[in-house]
Amino acid sequence: MDNEKFRMRSRDIHIMATEYEYARIKEQQEASGKCSLREYMIDMAMNGYVINVDYSNLKELAYEINKIGVNINQIAHKINIKDAVYQTDMDEVKEKIDLIWKLIRTKFYQMS
Repeated sequence: MDNEKFRMRSRDIHIMATEYEYARIKEQQEASGKCSLREYMIDMAMNGYVINVDYSNLKELAYEINKIGVNINQIAHKINIKDAVYQTDMDEVKEKIDLIWKLIRTKFYQMS
């Protein structure tokens, strides 16, 4: 019978979890109506699914924003050293901020 191969469990699977992860798993187990954590974990491993999210656009955006932030910091440092603010410096900061918003809009629409 096919069910027999599932009834004789001879393999041990051991996982470690943080307190938060364990609490969330227990909440989900209780909400599922499964009697035991073992039963829930086996059911999820056998019948559940994993959602794989591609964050590459967000990582690229974060990288670009970080580079712009470094440029803005360099401008701020230059302003602090000279103890003066020039319009060209302020224009450059505004351009960088506008570029950040352009990148965010572009990446956001690519994701949707």
